[in-house]
Amino acid sequence: MQILDSSAFIHDFTTSSDIVTIPLVREELEDEAGYRFDALEGSGMQIHIPDPSTIERVERAARETGDAEELSRTDIRLLAAAFELDGTLVTDDYAMQNVAEKLDVAVEVIARDGIDETREWQFQCQGCGRTFDDHRERCEICGSDLERKRP
Repeated sequence: MQILDSSAFIHDFTTSSDIVTIPLVREELEDEAGYRFDALEGSGMQIHIPDPSTIERVERAARETGDAEELSRTDIRLLAAAFELDGTLVTDDYAMQNVAEKLDVAVEVIARDGIDETREWQFQCQGCGRTFDDHRERCEICGSDLERKRP
């Protein structure tokens, strides 16, 4: 079973496997990609709504990897659907791939190379240079902005 991100519809991804997506993906699609979504839904593509507890688990994993700020509401719910259904997530999004790796969710990429390694991000203060494991708007020491960086 494959769980399709919007990139699957944009790049006209085809498969013989059962396919699933979430309603929020349709909102991201325009023109031909939107028509593909509608056609696949009409021909049996499943629409899944993940459980809130699974969504919380994905959000926690995204915070642990440092990708929480990079993921949209749609991304988080797609990851939750793939986790719940034990399916393969079809996406080109690197942040989603990183969190999927953390959750032990299989990923298939479409138009880009997949990730080579899982990354855990840190956030560094642009003023005093301190680093934090979790994302914050400002440094709690000096008040400067934080920037995401690879440790």
